[in-house]
Amino acid sequence: MNKTVIVVPTYNEAENVPLLAAQIAQALPGVHLMLMDDNSPDGTSDSAEALFSSRPEFAGYTVVRRTGPRGLGRAYRDGFQRALDAGYERIIQMDADLSHDPARLPVLLEAANSAELVIGSRYCPGGGVQNWPARRVMLSRFACWYVHKVAGIPVADATGGYRCWTRHALESVEISSLHSEGYSFQVEMLHRACRAGMRIAESPIIFTDRQFGKSKISRAVLLESFLMPWKLRLHPWSPTARHAAQQST
Repeated sequence: MNKTVIVVPTYNEAENVPLLAAQIAQALPGVHLMLMDDNSPDGTSDSAEALFSSRPEFAGYTVVRRTGPRGLGRAYRDGFQRALDAGYERIIQMDADLSHDPARLPVLLEAANSAELVIGSRYCPGGGVQNWPARRVMLSRFACWYVHKVAGIPVADATGGYRCWTRHALESVEISSLHSEGYSFQVEMLHRACRAGMRIAESPIIFTDRQFGKSKISRAVLLESFLMPWKLRLHPWSPTARHAAQQST
């Protein structure tokens, strides 16, 4: 497990981090956790560091205090690059608000033995959503349909953020050149994974709405999410010559 790391962006998640850390440690003893905190004013970094240093089961759990421009995309790019630089072979991404059940982590890792990218999917057979009003479920399903139709991404849950990447897959999407900042980051990465010809699998999850804290979705984030599929359709990404050669070997 010390070759696997879970990257979790945080902003004002002090209430959720203790629960998340405990459930991760129970589901995958020995896995590493990297919190990418965007200078949370609620003290997420301080409380997480105090917690991680006080419990032996949290060995390998770290907090990165990010400075400069914030945003989900920036936090993930930073965390993914740190994970690659540290030599991890499996890199998992998930939300801090417990909407992604840590109990599914072993299943995602198992599926990564035969796929380069595994998506914890709300909309494949066996998946689902809990505690969302009907209008939000409809909006989420429409977003996935919209991404599929406009950007041509053949995945049932194209907007979900519960994913397990192999090292090779994460290197192949060339994270340093990604453009998006908000939740459309998930779509842009998936588009590149498809364009690179990766083996992609979907594993069913039950997505549960957050109990603590507030959603960070803004109008600017929604606008970027609406425009991104068109950008990908009109200007499809292609691997650089170096990565294309690696993919063909």
